[in-house]
Amino acid sequence: MDWQGAPLDCVSCRFARLLDDRQCGLGWACVHDRYAKRIERFFVLNPDCADDCLRMPYFETRVNAARVASVFRLPPLLADEDASVRAMAILRLPPSHAERLMDDPDRRVRIAVAHRLPADAVLAMAGDTAGSVRAIVARRAAPGQLPMMIADPDPETRRSVARRIAPVRLDGFRADPDPLVRREAALRRPALFVADADLRVRHAVAETGDAAVIQPLLHDPEPIIRETAAARLAQIKETAHVDR
Repeated sequence: MDWQGAPLDCVSCRFARLLDDRQCGLGWACVHDRYAKRIERFFVLNPDCADDCLRMPYFETRVNAARVASVFRLPPLLADEDASVRAMAILRLPPSHAERLMDDPDRRVRIAVAHRLPADAVLAMAGDTAGSVRAIVARRAAPGQLPMMIADPDPETRRSVARRIAPVRLDGFRADPDPLVRREAALRRPALFVADADLRVRHAVAETGDAAVIQPLLHDPEPIIRETAAARLAQIKETAHVDR
């Protein structure tokens, strides 16, 4: 069946010449099929046909054609009615095209844009309404640009910021409402979080802190924290002994 539910007819297909060479076939590789995997297989076998299929009515056909078509044929797809087609065009075109769709109404397109923008330009999307877009910004922007994202509403984005921001800025996470965000910061600057209220954060401190930092955790009310701190202290002492 094609994408509209009509039976497929190889005789009337403009690519019928490919049948004899097993470059296509009903039920496994067909540009007109309704299943994306069969369309994708057609273009894997026949990438030279992609340029001629970029205007076909079924969006799955246009998406899969755009994967392998000449990049010189892709700019018109930036105005395609389907978001997945626009996103594919963005991912394949040079980064200079990405800025055109920074305000695209579809989140999938903006995700593609955030991946393609130059690192020094991606911060312009730090205020995007979608957390998934801002998370990409937090992973790609220069560390020196990240302080403005410390208070991002999305915890996953803040975790990415905590992994990459300059260590001197990590004190901005001490009052973060999400303990997993504070844990990321604690892995990099344990001393700031030794008295944190959350077990997971203090455990990160006990795993990574130096001898002076973990000393108070030897008397922590939680047994696992005391055990981890003691093991860490023993490791530090053993390393110091070996170095001597």
